[in-house]
Amino acid sequence: MELIADILLVAGAFGAGIYCFVLSRRLSRFNDLEKGVGGAVAVLSAQVDDLTKTLETARQTASNSTESLGGLTDRAENVARRLELLVASMHDLPDEAAPPQSHSPAAPPPAQEETPLGPVFRRHAATAGGAGR
Repeated sequence: MELIADILLVAGAFGAGIYCFVLSRRLSRFNDLEKGVGGAVAVLSAQVDDLTKTLETARQTASNSTESLGGLTDRAENVARRLELLVASMHDLPDEAAPPQSHSPAAPPPAQEETPLGPVFRRHAATAGGAGR
């Protein structure tokens, strides 16, 4: 009876040893840095570092943009105030008296004023017959 108990004890120890060996191999493959979860963890860690750097850069850019936009908004408000003052001052100007227009045949038509850029040329519409000038 003792012999059978010893054989079963040795068989159990041998089975536990084989089980531990198989578990050890699986665990080493699981933690392998190239193929297993260890590699995935390493890659994810590198990606988190890259994303942290990118996020910090984006924060700095957004902060700079906010400051710049605030300055531009202040300038726009100042220009809007000046424009409102200019428009309000235009209402205070007296209306120019229009010269009386005479339709007498002896009076020559008023001369057209030239713009600072020179004379203005206008294109006329085509005649009814379809021929242009």
